[in-house]
Amino acid sequence: MNSPMETLKRIAVHGIIIALSGIALLWGNTLARQKEQFSRGEEARSRGDFIAAVAGYETAIRMYTPWSPLVDRSAGRLWALGEEMERNRDGERALVAYRSLRSSWYAVRGLTSPGTHWIALCDTKIAKLVAKRSHVQ
Repeated sequence: MNSPMETLKRIAVHGIIIALSGIALLWGNTLARQKEQFSRGEEARSRGDFIAAVAGYETAIRMYTPWSPLVDRSAGRLWALGEEMERNRDGERALVAYRSLRSSWYAVRGLTSPGTHWIALCDTKIAKLVAKRSHVQ
C-alpha cells in the first residue's frame, strides 16, 4: 500500500504531465493555424487582393506564439503593403495596413508586450498619413 505522500507525489506528477501536454497541444494547434493564415495572406497578396492579404497577415500575428518566425514575417509583409500603398499614393489603403499591423500587436499584449517597435513605427506612419490627409481636405 502506498503512503499518502507517495500518492500525492504521483498525483502531482500526473497533473504536471497533463498540463504540459495540454500546453503543447495548444501551442501546436496555434502554430498550425498561424501558418494557414500566413499562407492565405501570401496567396491573396500574389493575386493582388489587398484586403484578404491584410486579413491573413493580421490574423497570423494575432495567433501570436513566442519565437514563431511567421509572426515577424507577417508583420514585415503588412509593413511592406503599407509602404507599397504609399508609393502608389493610396493613403487610405496604407492606413489600413499600418493600423492593422498596430492593432495586431496591441491584441496580443498580455503578461508581455511584444511588437512595441512595430507599434512605434506604425504610430509615426499613421500620424504622417492622417496629417497629410487632413491637409488635402
